[in-house]
Amino acid sequence: MEQGNYSVGLDIGTTKIVAIIGRENEYGKIEILGIGKSKSLGVHRGVVNNITQTISSIQQAVEQAELNSGLKIGSVVVGIAGQHIRSLQHSDYITRPNSEEVINGDDLDKLCNQVYKLVMLPGEEIIHVLPQEYKVDGQSEIKEPVGMYGGRLEANFHVVVGQVSSIKNIGRCIKSAGLDLGNITLEPLASADAVLSQEEKEAGVALIDIGGGTTDLAIFKDGIIRHTSVIPFGGNVITEDIKEGCSIIEKQAELLKIKFGSAWPGENKDNEIVSIPGLRGREPKEITLKNLSKIIHARVVEIVEQVYVEIKNYGHEEQKKKLIAGIVLTGGGSQLKHLKQLVEYITGMDTRIGYPNEHLAGDSDEEVASPLYATAVGLLMNSLEARKKSLGLHQENTLVEEEVLVEQEQEMGAKATVTSHGDRKSIFDKWSEKLKDFLDNAE
Repeated sequence: MEQGNYSVGLDIGTTKIVAIIGRENEYGKIEILGIGKSKSLGVHRGVVNNITQTISSIQQAVEQAELNSGLKIGSVVVGIAGQHIRSLQHSDYITRPNSEEVINGDDLDKLCNQVYKLVMLPGEEIIHVLPQEYKVDGQSEIKEPVGMYGGRLEANFHVVVGQVSSIKNIGRCIKSAGLDLGNITLEPLASADAVLSQEEKEAGVALIDIGGGTTDLAIFKDGIIRHTSVIPFGGNVITEDIKEGCSIIEKQAELLKIKFGSAWPGENKDNEIVSIPGLRGREPKEITLKNLSKIIHARVVEIVEQVYVEIKNYGHEEQKKKLIAGIVLTGGGSQLKHLKQLVEYITGMDTRIGYPNEHLAGDSDEEVASPLYATAVGLLMNSLEARKKSLGLHQENTLVEEEVLVEQEQEMGAKATVTSHGDRKSIFDKWSEKLKDFLDNAE
């Protein structure tokens, strides 16, 4: 299969690194061609803190994906998260030189590019500029201004900002792993693409992506992104708490969390006990499931409450900003038993678990449809979208070039006919003059 026919998403997480290769089938669904996964070493809370280890983890995941699919990975779209990410609201405008012409895509690009020139704090860089709504000559709440007349084009933007060094470190890891960096996308935006429906985005929804090192939040209303945030806690903190609270090693704590963990302590009876083998000939340890879920519950409540503070900051209690579709949980952490019920209890909002399966082809592997892979699938979708756009532009340019050539040929042809007509006319004139002379002389 030729290089141009598929795209790659690379999710560099705190716990795992996933490389996912896919293409769009004829029904517009995503067909997964290969997937590679490796343990993430060198990433802490979404930020690269050991370049060498991260490069080797990326290479492992990429090699596995290449092996599974029999394809070669070239360019990748990468997700970015971490506690250094912040977002802000910004308004900007441009005055158009000719208000008699309709607004086109170039005007919107010009306005967006102007926002990219904003002066940030030292060491910060703008990752995304997301237009929320436009104003044309003072007329507000316009979603799509293309095709309208107007002199002053104004817009409110949601601007996502991150640390230059973190972005550069990700770029360095990608390049050193022998790959090209196609694009960098904010992880909660990628997850949102994978698990949210357009109806939910219209109605108003908060997406909570609970990863290993961070919990990402993205709020949508009226189909537009309204708020993003990255909270520096995730599933790993829960594992850490179990490890400390039960005095066991990390591997055992992780297994306990996955197999027996619950976010609701009332579920377990006092006499339910798990026995854990001791280290090197020591006595096995007995842990009651009630205690285990109490430890998990305490930490999960803290994470959910922090997310809820962010939802309140957005102002979801206002009538216009109401989140009718409630909350969607995704990411590996969302698989914790009874988490959905706990989130509903704390926030009082409808909650569901988000699976990235609605965009996947019917015959996709069960494993890929897990919330674990929501970000990776979202990044793959982003990569496919970018490829489509560049192909579209390429075709457009080719068409424009062809049109120009045709026009030039037509012009040349027109000139040729004009000259031939001119010649013919002059011959006819000469002939009629001669005839006139002949008749005059005959008289």
